[in-house]
Amino acid sequence: SLTGSPVTLKILQNWVPRVSHYFDKEHYTYVGHQIVIQESIEHFGAVVWPGALALSQYLESNQEQFNLKDKKVLEIGAGTGLLSIVACILGAHVTATDLPEVLENLSYNISRNTQNLNMHKPEVRKLVWGEGLNEDFPMSTYHYDFILATDVVYHHGALDPLLATMVYFCKPGTVLLWANKFRFSTDYEFLEKVCSIFNTTILAEFPESNVKLLKATVRKN
Repeated sequence: SLTGSPVTLKILQNWVPRVSHYFDKEHYTYVGHQIVIQESIEHFGAVVWPGALALSQYLESNQEQFNLKDKKVLEIGAGTGLLSIVACILGAHVTATDLPEVLENLSYNISRNTQNLNMHKPEVRKLVWGEGLNEDFPMSTYHYDFILATDVVYHHGALDPLLATMVYFCKPGTVLLWANKFRFSTDYEFLEKVCSIFNTTILAEFPESNVKLLKATVRKN
């Protein structure tokens, strides 16, 4: 079940969209830093989606509630890396993960936007939802304070592995922050499954973009 009354927000239009048939560079400003993101239309994961903008904006504005400084943060489905870069600027130890075909562009964006800043050096790693989790991220070694996920739920066939991945990484004390544009019935079905497993709160809603921002934690026995 869902708890809490969500705040109604707008996604700030703090970037200038440009049209390109292949590569595009978008300029964003978060936490006083200009972030330049290279996009590619070849992959869904190489475009900045509304959920990443919403969660980046929310973390910037709610640093007391969600203090990322020196925290271990894992982003699943990191895409272009915008949210991981923002988390880095906020002082987190960030591991950004995605599918192998997205990693080159992801690594490029994270490197170019964090290399000259005095912060924890971020890590980029392959993560295929539901595959090799205990081999690549053994529980004995890896524990994260925050799991970040944006627009990972859409019309695709990997929703069960995605949920299994969220369950695997969400341990007692871990906070899952998930922002998503809700378009399809499958999105709401996935939300129902999340609510049945975790303690879930809607933190904010962005009605003009149909984005909901949720916080989920492991239920105590």
